[in-house]
Amino acid sequence: MTVLHIILTVIQLILAVGLVVIVTLQSGKSSGLSSAIAGGDGFSAKSKSKSIDAKLAKATKWIGGVFLVLTLVLNLF
Repeated sequence: MTVLHIILTVIQLILAVGLVVIVTLQSGKSSGLSSAIAGGDGFSAKSKSKSIDAKLAKATKWIGGVFLVLTLVLNLF
């Protein structure tokens, strides 16, 4: 294995762990409805959670894309 291959493999492992953590932190799609029925925390909490969820969703897309490209690059070596 070359040094470049080892470095890219370590980066891929870090991205994989980060992707798992980010996906785990996201709230489920049904959490909004159950929160509305059970009595949510109010409008400010909903907008705050949506902004955090939006940032997590964006990070998931970017990290997933980089992970996919890096996997294809490592497959070429």
